Amino acid sequence: MAFHLQRLGRFAFRRRGLVIALWIGVLALTGIGAATLSGPTSNSFTLPGTESQRAVDLLKDRFPAMQADGAVARIVFAAPDGQKLTDPAWRAAVADVVDDFTGGADVATVTDPYSNQLSQDATVGYAQVSYTVASADLSDEAKDTLEHAIGTGRDAGLTVEAGGDAAEEASHSGATELIGLAVAAVVLVITLGSLVAAGLPLLVAIVSVGIAMTAITAATGFMELSSNTSTLAVMLGLAVAIDYSLFIISRYRQELGRGLDREHAAGRAIGTAGSAVVFAGLTVAIALVGLAVVNIPFLTEMGIAASVAVLLAVAVALTLVPAMLGVAGRRVRPRAEAAAQHRPTDTTRSRRWASWVTRHPAAVLVGTAIGLGVVAIPALDLRLALPDEGTSAPDTSARKAYDLLSADFGAGFNGPLTITIDTRPGGGDSAGGAAAGGAAAAPAADPAATAAAVANSIAGLDDVAKVTPATVNPAGDTAVFSVIPNSGPAAEETSDLVRAIRDLPQPAGAEVAVTGSTALAVDITDSLSDALVPYLIVVVGLAIILLCLVFRSILVPLTAVGGFLLTVVATLGATVAVFQWGWLDGLIGIEGQTGPIMSLLPLLVVGLVFGLAMDYQVFLVTGMREQYVHGAHPTSAVINGFDHGARVVIAAAIIMISVFAGFILTPEALIKQMGLALAFGVAVDAFLVRMTIIPAVMALLGRSAWWLPRRLDRVLPNVDVEGASLDGAPQLPGPREGTDAPADSTRERDVLVTAAPSAPSRRPEP
Repeated sequence: MAFHLQRLGRFAFRRRGLVIALWIGVLALTGIGAATLSGPTSNSFTLPGTESQRAVDLLKDRFPAMQADGAVARIVFAAPDGQKLTDPAWRAAVADVVDDFTGGADVATVTDPYSNQLSQDATVGYAQVSYTVASADLSDEAKDTLEHAIGTGRDAGLTVEAGGDAAEEASHSGATELIGLAVAAVVLVITLGSLVAAGLPLLVAIVSVGIAMTAITAATGFMELSSNTSTLAVMLGLAVAIDYSLFIISRYRQELGRGLDREHAAGRAIGTAGSAVVFAGLTVAIALVGLAVVNIPFLTEMGIAASVAVLLAVAVALTLVPAMLGVAGRRVRPRAEAAAQHRPTDTTRSRRWASWVTRHPAAVLVGTAIGLGVVAIPALDLRLALPDEGTSAPDTSARKAYDLLSADFGAGFNGPLTITIDTRPGGGDSAGGAAAGGAAAAPAADPAATAAAVANSIAGLDDVAKVTPATVNPAGDTAVFSVIPNSGPAAEETSDLVRAIRDLPQPAGAEVAVTGSTALAVDITDSLSDALVPYLIVVVGLAIILLCLVFRSILVPLTAVGGFLLTVVATLGATVAVFQWGWLDGLIGIEGQTGPIMSLLPLLVVGLVFGLAMDYQVFLVTGMREQYVHGAHPTSAVINGFDHGARVVIAAAIIMISVFAGFILTPEALIKQMGLALAFGVAVDAFLVRMTIIPAVMALLGRSAWWLPRRLDRVLPNVDVEGASLDGAPQLPGPREGTDAPADSTRERDVLVTAAPSAPSRRPEP
C-alpha cells in the first residue's frame, strides 16, 4: 500500500494544478446539486418494531384528527398573586390567547383551559395546542402566531409560559464552532511554526466538509433524510480533515529535514503517514456505520453520512494536501532548528516522557489504570433517559412552564401516557376492516367497555395519579385514553409504570399499547441500551481485524481496545458525577439541571471516541512499528516512534478537545453532556491511554508486542503501513524493483538509505 500511495502523492504533487482543479470542480458540482436538487428534510422520528411506534401508527390510522405525530405546545397560564384565573378579567385574557390559535396556521386543535385544565385553587391552567405537522415543519406563520399569543397574555398581566416541542427554541452552535476553529488555527500555527503550513489543514478541511455538506443536501432530493443528518458529518468531517492533513504535513516537513527534495518528500509522506491516515479513517468509518446496529433510522442516516464525510476527508488529504504542498513551495519548510527535531540524540519533551514511561512501565500502567478506575466509579450509578424540559435551563420558558405544571398539577402532567385499545388487531385500515373486526372477538363490539376494564387495572398500579375517560373512534373499533403518572417524564418510576402497564394481561379480542412522548422515550432508551453490547462487539471486532492488518500483531490491537474500554468507563463516570450527581455544576453552568444521562450518550461516546482513539493509536504505534522493522530495539522503537508522532497527536487532541469543549458553553443540558463527555473522553484517551498506558504496555511486551502466529502471518496481506518498501528502488522515480534507476536518482537513494536503513517488509520474529 505504501508504494502505491507514494506514487499517488508524487502524482498529486507534480500535477497539482489538475488535482486542485478537480476538487474545485467536485465542490462546484455538489454545490450546484445542492442548489438545484435539494428537497425538504424531515424531522419525523420513528422506532420500527416498538410498541410505542405501532400505537402511533394506529392512532394515525384510526384517529387522524388527533395528529399523533404532530407538534404540541403547552401554554401555561398563572394568575397574579392572590388572584384566580376564574376571575372575569383573567378569563377574558385567557380567551384572547386561545382565540389567537383558533384557525391559525398548522393548528389542528386547541383545548380550553376551563375544561378541566385548571389547578384546584384555579391559579394555574394550561391549554394544549396540537399541530398538523411536526415541529421542524412548522411554518413561520405558525411560529409567529405562537409568539404573538404568548405576548397577548403577558401584556394582559398574566404569567404565560410555553412548553412542548412546538415551543422549542433553535439551538445556536455557531459561536462554539468558531471557538473550535479559532483554537485549531492557533494550535496549528504553534505546531507547524508557519502561517502557510497552518492554513493548509484548514483549507483542506473547508473543501472536504463543503463537498460533504453539499452532497448531503443534494441527496435530499432523492431520499428522505432527517434534518439532523448533516450535524455529525460536519463535526467529525471538520475534525478528522484537520487531523489527517496535519499528520501528513508534519511527516512532509520531517522528510524535508532529512534532505529529500520536495516531490520525494511529498511522496514519502503520503506513503507512510498516508497509510496511517487510510487505516485511521477506515476505523472511524466502521465505528460510524456500526450505528446501523441500533436500528433507529435517523441514527443510521447520521452514521452513514458522517462515515462518508470521514472517507472523503481521507481522499482529500491524500491528494489535495500534496498538491497544495506543491503550490506552497518552500514556505512550509521547517526552520533550521525544527529540521533536526527528530534526531535520536535530541532530548525533546516527548522523548523524555517516553523514556521515563519505558523505564517504569509497570508502575505507570498500574497507577494510571487505578486512577481511571477511580474516575469510573460513578458510572456504576448510571441512569439513562431522554432529557425532558425539567432539565432545561431554569430561565427558559419551557422550564418555567414545566415547573408551574409540576407544582400545581404534578410532575406527571408534563408527560402523560397514551393508551390505545385496538379491538380489531391486525384488521387493516378502519374503512376496509370493520366487518372483519366485528367478527374477530366478542369485545370488539364494545371498545368502551374494554377500555374501562383496562383503565381500572391501570388505576390500581403504583405511580398513577389520574386516568382520563376513554374516547372511541367513529368506526367503533378503537379506544384511547390518557394516564397521568405521579412522577416526571424522565423519572425511573415513570419508566417502571410504562413497563408495568405493558405487563398487564391483554384483554380478550383486543390489543393494548402504550405510547406518547414518555413511552417513546422509554422505548428509545431500552433500544439504545440493548444495542450497546452488539454495537461494541461489531465495531471492536472489525477494528481488531483492521488493526491486525496495520500492525501485523495480535497483542497491539488487543491493548488498543483495552485502553479504549478504560476511556469509556472513565468518561461515563465523569459525566455521571457532573450531570447526574451535580459535581462542579456551578462551574459549567448547570445549576438545577441535573438528572439522568441522555440515553444516546453512551453509544455516541463509544462510536466517536473509539474512532478518534484508534486514530491516535494508528498515528503513534505505526511510528513505533516503523522503527522496529527498520531494526531498532523494541524499547528504542517505542521511544523513537513516540517522539516522531507525539507532537502531532498532542496538537490533534487539543484541537478536538477545544471543539467539543466549546459545546459546554451552550445553554442546553443535552448539548453540554455531549460536549463534556467527548472532550473528556478525547483528553483521557490521548494523554492517559495512548501517550501513557500504551508506551508502558509496549515496553513491557518488548518483542512479543509484534508477535503474530506464522499461519496468520502467511494469510494476512502485508499492507506495509510503515513504508518499508519505500527504502529501496521502488521509492525512486521511474524504476520498479529489479530495474535500474535513472542517474539523477542516486542522491535520493543515498539519502533514504542513510535516513532509514533497509529492512524486510515482514517483521522480525520475537
